[in-house]
Amino acid sequence: MKIAVVSSNGKVGRLVVAEAVRRGFDVTGFARSENKSEAQNFVQKDIFDITKEDLKGFDAVVDAFGAFTPDTLPLHTKSLMHLSDAVANTDTRLLVVGGAGSLFMNKEHSLQLLYTPEFPKDYYPSAKAQTDELVELRKRNDVKWTFVSPAADFQADGARTGEYILAGEEFTVNNRGESVVSYADYALAMVDEIEKGNHIRQRISVVGK
Repeated sequence: MKIAVVSSNGKVGRLVVAEAVRRGFDVTGFARSENKSEAQNFVQKDIFDITKEDLKGFDAVVDAFGAFTPDTLPLHTKSLMHLSDAVANTDTRLLVVGGAGSLFMNKEHSLQLLYTPEFPKDYYPSAKAQTDELVELRKRNDVKWTFVSPAADFQADGARTGEYILAGEEFTVNNRGESVVSYADYALAMVDEIEKGNHIRQRISVVGK
């Protein structure tokens, strides 16, 4: 398969690249700074300079963009819509590294994790930004998108166990009652979804076993 990973120098992006390369995928990384991943091909470019032509011919594009400061949080939606425009009305799938805050806490989907009293206030701005981008993405019927939310406890340095639970829109815990997943197992799930998934225009979530 031929895939592109946007923001390939980030922690999640690098792991997605590594997982895809391990399986023999043809991987192109996109990032502002020089290549720090295992991608065989690389384009040094700001995300907002990526064009439709740049993404032509890929089976899938992974959006691993992250913003963390108050002034850059709106870029989550802005950059996602830019990439959506670039792959609109094509067969190229767009898979998004999403957040956990937008996961639903009930079957009625009337309450999301970020609005619960237990949700850490420090993480609310980032969670809200990623919730907002999902709202906008749901409006795109011209893009074959999949939004992949991690568990609530998303562990950058967690081990790659090679196992995970693939869930849907609702907050899910493992058999120990934990909502946790490592970046490495999340990357595994993301590449599995690229390879064999069919969750077109759906949000899914990943929890470690």
